[in-house]
Amino acid sequence: MTSVAPSRLAALTQLRCKIFQTAYNPTCIRTGAKYLRAHLRGPAMVQYYPDEFTVAKFNRMKPELKIPDFEEIQRLEDVAERKARGKGPPKKAKSAADSRRLARKR
Repeated sequence: MTSVAPSRLAALTQLRCKIFQTAYNPTCIRTGAKYLRAHLRGPAMVQYYPDEFTVAKFNRMKPELKIPDFEEIQRLEDVAERKARGKGPPKKAKSAADSRRLARKR
């Protein structure tokens, strides 16, 4: 019985990889090819989880129903409360002279 030379087996493996379009990796180093060939999970997850349905979206679809959005009402109350304490956003400058940035000393 004769054995096949290792160089012949390597050439056969290389030819097999070309034919079946697989990665030729004779040294068995990690390449990550398994993960690159895998199907992407993102599109399947997007299809599985539906879009977030909020009261605001529903009110835009059916404005005649006018369902109260308690989260938005609470947010507006919080903003008004912060403004009353002087913690709201600063007023916009109407001219360059009103700007705080130009009024600063250099």
